[in-house]
Amino acid sequence: MSAANFQNFQLIRNPFGRLVFTGADGEAHEGVVPVRAFPIGAPDEGIALVNSEGHELLWIDRVEDLPENVAALVQAELASREFVPEIKRIRSVSSFACPSTWELDTDRGDARLVLKGEEDIRRLDREKLLIADTHGIQFLVRDIQALDRASRKILDRFL
Repeated sequence: MSAANFQNFQLIRNPFGRLVFTGADGEAHEGVVPVRAFPIGAPDEGIALVNSEGHELLWIDRVEDLPENVAALVQAELASREFVPEIKRIRSVSSFACPSTWELDTDRGDARLVLKGEEDIRRLDREKLLIADTHGIQFLVRDIQALDRASRKILDRFL
């Protein structure tokens, strides 16, 4: 089902805080989850609502095409599940050998990550990096060139 037919479904939050999707057939699916197809490259395009078994119930081309109340529910659910701080500056690293502790400025405030190994830095494209810390938190560098010179110099030592 496509979101273009948004009159044919209902999405609500039940008293337990779970999303409930009711399709045109009247069948209610509790515990649906929005999943981004391209979480970094196009975060507001290509979102699937999937049921608890992982089956797609609804494909959403663009969040802004949804009715305002449904879009708000989808965005709130995505925000509660996703935590990918964006690195704005690398203040320091404890060592250029791994494991090393990095002191960061992110879009979510000051942070510290422990880099287990250089393989935990993944290049997404020429300008984007995804860095996983030992706790499984993913940190994003959206644009390497937008970082200050000192931060770029530190990153170069690990890349």
